[in-house]
Amino acid sequence: MSNTPGTASDIDQATQAQLESFIKQEEGDSNDYRGILAVFITLVAVGMSLLHLYAAYAIVPTQVLRTMHVGIVLFLVYLSFPIAGRFKNRLMWWDCIFACASLGIVYYVLSSGDDFMDRNTMPNQIDIAVGLALIFLILEALRRTNGLILLAVTVSFLAYALFGNYLPAPWTHKGYEIARLVGYMYMTLEGIFSTAVDVSSTLIILFTIFGAFLQFTGAGKFFIDFSFAAMGGKSSGVGRTIVMSSFLLGGPSGSGVATTVTVGSVASSMLSKIGYDKNAAGGLLAAGGLGAIISPPVLGAAAFLIADFLKISYLDVLLMATIPTILFYLGLFVMVEIDVRKYALHEQTIEAVDTAWNLTKKYWYHFFSLVSIVVFMLFGFSPIMSVFWATVTSALTSMVRSDTSILSRDWLRGREPFFKGLYSSNLVKALASGSTGVLSIAVTCAGAGLIVGTVTLTGLGLKFSSIVIQYAGGSLLLTTIFTALIVWIVGLAVPVTASYIICAVIAAPAMIQLGVPAFAAHMFIFYYAVLSEVSPPTALSPFAAAAICKGDPYKTTLQTWKYVAPAILVPFMFVLDQSGVSLLLMGSTKALASANWMDIALAFSTAVVGVIALAGGLQNWFILKDHWLERWILIISGVALAYPSGYSDVIGLSGFGLVVFSQLIRQKSQKSQLIS
Repeated sequence: MSNTPGTASDIDQATQAQLESFIKQEEGDSNDYRGILAVFITLVAVGMSLLHLYAAYAIVPTQVLRTMHVGIVLFLVYLSFPIAGRFKNRLMWWDCIFACASLGIVYYVLSSGDDFMDRNTMPNQIDIAVGLALIFLILEALRRTNGLILLAVTVSFLAYALFGNYLPAPWTHKGYEIARLVGYMYMTLEGIFSTAVDVSSTLIILFTIFGAFLQFTGAGKFFIDFSFAAMGGKSSGVGRTIVMSSFLLGGPSGSGVATTVTVGSVASSMLSKIGYDKNAAGGLLAAGGLGAIISPPVLGAAAFLIADFLKISYLDVLLMATIPTILFYLGLFVMVEIDVRKYALHEQTIEAVDTAWNLTKKYWYHFFSLVSIVVFMLFGFSPIMSVFWATVTSALTSMVRSDTSILSRDWLRGREPFFKGLYSSNLVKALASGSTGVLSIAVTCAGAGLIVGTVTLTGLGLKFSSIVIQYAGGSLLLTTIFTALIVWIVGLAVPVTASYIICAVIAAPAMIQLGVPAFAAHMFIFYYAVLSEVSPPTALSPFAAAAICKGDPYKTTLQTWKYVAPAILVPFMFVLDQSGVSLLLMGSTKALASANWMDIALAFSTAVVGVIALAGGLQNWFILKDHWLERWILIISGVALAYPSGYSDVIGLSGFGLVVFSQLIRQKSQKSQLIS
């Protein structure tokens, strides 16, 4: 594919290094080896990807797959992530010991036979020693990949399990001995090897491999080129391009920081040229990237956990995410359109290197890669088999053109040495990237298993729910607000995946007890876990956007909040009233088949107007600059429309209509004055 103006090469080396540091904060700061060690780690990563692709197609016992997944992940983590910054790019003897110990634990668990899990309540001394070693290895891997905060949170939960008998009511419990805790954590499927690791070993890694195939076949670059070609030629074209390319690129990647950096490296200079200040430009880029985590078909890793927690199909999760994603990008699109009027952005034509039609004719198969997972699921394939065949399809269709082929034409024709050509191919790079890209998330899932195991063992979830409901006085509105605050606070310290897992087991039960459908409660928590990414110290997308645009990180974060604000109230729409679940398309394909489409259309329409009203109020500009009274009417109307009831809808629609009428009259008056 041809190069788009303003590519990453326009970014200076210092900024590029800073961007790489933000990506490493999200994915972990791994070593950059050369020579034989690099080849060895690449081959292990390729083997790990092939193992999981095989497990997707063949039958591998659950305990075997989960244990091997954790063991290989820990093995690669200890070879790839240094114990401290001063040991970067140096493999130390203790790393080798930890890596070999990880594989040794896998061998011990798998060779212990069927009675291994049966003795979880009375483990022997060797079981306890091996279990403690595994817990230590997971905690140290958490520290290396995610930092001290998530480590401290995980250790706090383990301490609660051990010493909860010393706490006052209602937090107290009987307390558990080390033998019982260790046995529960790694000799059952309720602790380390629970739902989170199950999802990591089956869905998350397969989707990561799929995303890597799209990356190395040029799909990401095509989506950006296509967006620039389709949206070029207008003053608002740059903003629209960011919205469109963030959605197209973010859907398959599911990574907020990566999407922000990729789109921003191309579009930042154009945003500056048309009149955006540095912080506003960064805020728009970060907001677009943030949408990647809630955009089908991949979403973030936490979306796979929703399916497993609720025992529903991944297609149902995609269905539930559809309207919230539309509303998120609608709010962003309206904010961009208002920017054009508000800042009187001067004309700046996007110099697309080709037309959208020509790009589509050349690289049409990338669009199929975008939707293939959903297509396979609609044909009745399971999510695991859908992503498996979508990956195979992506690999095969990439060979339509030589510049996107996963295997070089020369290698296929025997013109390159077999092993050297294969090793340097995009196929090997994609398979290796698929495994190395999942390491940080997989370790998070293993650590989250310790947290979930503690909550299950001690009954903390029910205790916490009763406390929240008690403080809220039984009010669903207050319980919902408290839950949002809890998710936000937890999200300040830990990544989206860990934030969702923690809050799903301690906060969701409170909402469910008050009558909120389980799927709505979990989507509420997932949505706010994603939005918590906008807040320091985990605001990696805004910080990366600030680095690209040379803005202030904290001012850029505030601008990001402004752009995502219209969508902040969306989750309240589907939990405060039963009619609100229409926005989640009733939560499943089965329920949707018998749903009242008029109710869905009404809920969606009022939500759309609510998002538009909030955008106009928060921007202090709609058709014209808002009068102070108009601004507050728009904000109140948006909030009213967020509450799914007939009474609040009437208030919201009336207020919105009043402001539109008022501004149209003023606009007509201004035009008359100009003519006269």
